[in-house]
Amino acid sequence: MSNTPLDAVQTRAPAPPESEFLHAQATIDYKHEIVRKSIHLCSLSIPGVYYFISKELALSIIIPITAAFLIVDLARYYHRPTREWFYRTFGWLLRKHESDEVQKRLTGATNILISGILCILIFPKIIIVNAFAVLILSDITAALVGRRFGRRRFLRKSLEGAIGFFVAGVLVILLAPKVEGLPTEYVVGIVGVALGAVVESVSVKLDDNISVPLSIGFLMWLLYSLFLPGIDLYKIV
Repeated sequence: MSNTPLDAVQTRAPAPPESEFLHAQATIDYKHEIVRKSIHLCSLSIPGVYYFISKELALSIIIPITAAFLIVDLARYYHRPTREWFYRTFGWLLRKHESDEVQKRLTGATNILISGILCILIFPKIIIVNAFAVLILSDITAALVGRRFGRRRFLRKSLEGAIGFFVAGVLVILLAPKVEGLPTEYVVGIVGVALGAVVESVSVKLDDNISVPLSIGFLMWLLYSLFLPGIDLYKIV
């Protein structure tokens, strides 16, 4: 068993207060976290597929899928057979807040799909492709790095996880398509990633699968309008 502060309790000496706090945030073990994030990686299909299809076709695909996930997600709180099946099948992957019978929060999978719909409705395609890819890959990196190496607190999560988020996000921005490939476009994306790392580290009621791409998307849109007003963000449709 690993002796990191996030997935094991030290028995030889008391853990530092920051390590205790970070350990308390981890509500599933590290092996299950890896499985959860492997499934999360499938969400990369949202920006990947959307880049090649129209907005109308994308919505016609994602809305029915989201509706199905949402129905099951809500039914588990009110329909006993659904609840028993759901927790028997997926309970080991859920975080504590996702099975809270009082708050009745949605799962990460449902929130990602809802986030996909919102982003497609709001943003130009090029911004969605960048912001949503950052969400998926940076969130995975932040979780795995933070759980394994996190020792210093940053807002409500670990500094190491936030750094992992930022580094992964920068790589995404460097590789993801741009409108014209201008240097300023990459700067805009990297600034968006920095904001995303902060938003992901803040504990808020709005799920970070929604808050992160929306915050990155709105900031990128604003920066494009301020520093690259001549670029047609709807050039890629």
